[in-house]
Amino acid sequence: MSFSRSSRAFGSTRAAMGAGPLSDDELMQLAPSAFATEAHSSRSARYAYIPTADVIAGLRREGFAPVLARQTRPRDADRSGHTKHLIRFRHEDQANQPRRVGMTFPEVVLINSHDGTSAYHVTAGVFRLACLNGMVVADGPERSVKVPHKGDVVRQVIEGSFEVLGASRQAIKAADAWAGITLNRDEQHALADAARVIRFGDEEGNVASPIQAEQFLTVRRATDMGADLWSSFNRVQENTIRGGLQAWGRDGNNQRRRVTSREVTGIDQDVKLNRALWMLGERMAALKGAA
Repeated sequence: MSFSRSSRAFGSTRAAMGAGPLSDDELMQLAPSAFATEAHSSRSARYAYIPTADVIAGLRREGFAPVLARQTRPRDADRSGHTKHLIRFRHEDQANQPRRVGMTFPEVVLINSHDGTSAYHVTAGVFRLACLNGMVVADGPERSVKVPHKGDVVRQVIEGSFEVLGASRQAIKAADAWAGITLNRDEQHALADAARVIRFGDEEGNVASPIQAEQFLTVRRATDMGADLWSSFNRVQENTIRGGLQAWGRDGNNQRRRVTSREVTGIDQDVKLNRALWMLGERMAALKGAA
């Protein structure tokens, strides 16, 4: 998953580049809603308030270090201290490893809110250091666990985190396999064309954007120039999430105007797109005969 270049992302980037896991003070700056002291006023008495801060502390005790955090900006300012937040964790056997460009790390992605918009959701993730891209693995067995706001939430989230960590490690192996799969130009274009529909398509799959599939294959760094599936996937994923692709289109008055794709910054859309893209990569690998 790619993240915004706003001030929210700077602390996360600092941690990813090797300055160590995030402290509570840093987490509070990046995702203050994780430290809400009570549920939002809209919640009923049946709502069991279990602060994300308690879950973070429990995960730390089990060796999971928070390395990146963000939260949504709600339209209703009253919800800003309780809104949906996302925190990425690496287990201690990965969190303190030396970094080198191109490395991928298995991660656990935790999503929650204190305003009723989300249960605790733990899912498998992969982080790539070359472009600071955090990817979310597609849903499937042992890849995603949802924990409602009731019962022993901390224990359930910890158990779910160990479960999806295994899936994240399998995703790293998949990435290694994808690096050994060569795609011809037509296959790369098919990958990009599907990504264009995922990013811009309506419910029926129609795309009105003038931005073309070929632009999703734009190379942003030398490490992604390869014709293998992993390099192609990373180009497509980054161009889908980071935005910045430009084309000439027409406005409502049929006047020519320059169109620039926007960076995806919302947590829900970010996760949804990343899952769909990962599934797309898996399907291409399967078509090429990879296990």
